[in-house]
Amino acid sequence: MANYKSDLLETLKFELKFLESGGYARSVRTPWRAASTFQDSPTCLNFNDPTRAHPCSKCLLLQFVPVERRTEKLPCWFIPLTAMGETVNYYANCGTQLELEEALAAWLRRTIKSMELEHAAKEDGRAEGKQDKVGGVAKT
Repeated sequence: MANYKSDLLETLKFELKFLESGGYARSVRTPWRAASTFQDSPTCLNFNDPTRAHPCSKCLLLQFVPVERRTEKLPCWFIPLTAMGETVNYYANCGTQLELEEALAAWLRRTIKSMELEHAAKEDGRAEGKQDKVGGVAKT
């Protein structure tokens, strides 16, 4: 399970770095086509694969998708990014690319921070547990 959490954290960090480095800017090869959030990111299991051979059910991001949206064609587009519940799908239909990227970056930062704090708390708990014991017996 720890490996899964570590992989998920690294995926989120990579996605944030990709976003911040302009990864969703229009391609020089296809300037007429807007980039598709998540789908056009190297974090996507089907990145650069027009056959979409890998099911989205194997994606690490699926845990952030509401259960009722997990069967969508692009379930990652339904991850709630804001407190109001706006998603990539919402911004694709009702917002701007800039608004989408700002909401996505904020969500990624919050989620990464939350996961890092959770990990640190678990590590602190393990360290305290070790300090509370002397010779395998709890100190009193």
